[in-house]
Amino acid sequence: MKAIELTDVRKTFKQKRVVIEALKGISLSIEQGEVFGFVGPNGAGKSTTIKLILNIISDYQGEAKLFGHDTRDALARHRVGYVPEVVALYEQLSPLEILRTGLDMHDLRPANANDICMKWLERFSVGHVARRPIRNLSKGTAQRVALAHALVVSPRLLILDEPLSGLDPIGRKDVVDILAEYQGGGGTVFLTSHVLHDVERLANRFGLIHRGELKTIQSPNELVGDDELVTVRSSGTKPVPGMTGQNGGRWFAEVRRSVLWQLLRDLENAGHVLIEIKPSLTLESAFLRYLDRVAEPVSAKR
Repeated sequence: MKAIELTDVRKTFKQKRVVIEALKGISLSIEQGEVFGFVGPNGAGKSTTIKLILNIISDYQGEAKLFGHDTRDALARHRVGYVPEVVALYEQLSPLEILRTGLDMHDLRPANANDICMKWLERFSVGHVARRPIRNLSKGTAQRVALAHALVVSPRLLILDEPLSGLDPIGRKDVVDILAEYQGGGGTVFLTSHVLHDVERLANRFGLIHRGELKTIQSPNELVGDDELVTVRSSGTKPVPGMTGQNGGRWFAEVRRSVLWQLLRDLENAGHVLIEIKPSLTLESAFLRYLDRVAEPVSAKR
């Protein structure tokens, strides 16, 4: 059974008598236990797709299912955690009360509810503010509370719209680590994000949406490409073919992935110490390059 299944989903909006096609026949399926990254520029249709999956938007064409149930069926959303792009928590409640409310909404009433809630608040490093009103917390802290609220119900699916928004680098790392643990335990994640550097460590596949159309579904490696360049840095005294000398006995090269292993053997034979290997083309730059390729031509003005 698929965690998420969309078939020829279409959604239009009317603005001042103008019909806007927000989604143009989206079809995709996401397996249980998969992390699926849904990426695209602002206005591409990412948030509309999420709202449709969660039945926040119900007037659409096509078919949308969660775990085999139509998304309009309340059963489809049982133990589905959601964090919206703009976090809106009840400001008068405390984080502990927010998480207790989450358990109640999913009809989960364990005897040790407070302990479970505190475990998740502490996991997101906000246990020390568990009883303070949300209104007194920073944006980043409220974001962590919202993520803890989504996970406290032991979700079978997490739907996250820009989950790293408002977090500092340490907060982003914490969230990426927690989501990796969640997936390792069999959890499914559907997420959008503009912070592609962090997200590419998580996602098994990416769907690229542009102007309401799903342009491609690929793995990170497929999107970046096996023939792309890899940056290699090393230190040593002997020159190695293909490596360019730099100050302080350091060496640098950009090589294709297909010859990387041979270069590493050459560096080892020359007694070099390996400093760094990283893709010269990141997922973010590959994403932008792909958008350039699929962009519709603009007709010249007459």
